[in-house]
Amino acid sequence: MKISPSVLSADFTKLTQELQALEKGGADYIHVDVMDGRFVPNITIGPFIVEAIKRATAVPLDVHLMIEEPERYIDDFAKAGSSIITVHVEATRHLHKVVQAIKGHGLKAGVTLNPGTPVVMLEPIMDDADLILVMSVNPGFSGQGFIPGSLKKIAEVRRMIEATGRAIELQVDGGIKTSNIKEVAAAGADVFVSGSGVFSTPDYGKTIAELKKQAQSGR
Repeated sequence: MKISPSVLSADFTKLTQELQALEKGGADYIHVDVMDGRFVPNITIGPFIVEAIKRATAVPLDVHLMIEEPERYIDDFAKAGSSIITVHVEATRHLHKVVQAIKGHGLKAGVTLNPGTPVVMLEPIMDDADLILVMSVNPGFSGQGFIPGSLKKIAEVRRMIEATGRAIELQVDGGIKTSNIKEVAAAGADVFVSGSGVFSTPDYGKTIAELKKQAQSGR
């Protein structure tokens, strides 16, 4: 079970301290939400900030591109220090090419679905993806509540992963907290993105440990 705190919920006035606290607290990945104001309504950060985050922590960077035509920026985010780059099936007409470009940099390639996108859209890429991300909120803003119907989708994706025989990580992003992570893990997830679920608590290490404990109990 891996926890990937979403840095979008961090206090950017003391970002280095926040990142150090996550590293000390046992975070497995640092989730970085990149939004372009087109694919989603909000605008966040670009490669320059990812590079700065990389300099501040040794934790692998889990970079989630919520942007149109992500193929235009794979090289930039790879050079900035990403360990994983995840793209949306809805955002590109050349998904296989984008995944291969990510892997060409020696990085893990993730593929993600919005809540309204059926899992059948993953079938053509299951032999190539290293990570599948199921969005359990509509992307674009932090602090949203978990969509209960996501549990069924998570279970469906888990069955698809098992059918491949490959070691594909199943990540879930949106509304993950200590109160619901157990059922999300029971549905089949093994990597959990949590923004406010971590950053709204006083002790990140204690929260991360509790998230892992609850997730493990669900399996």
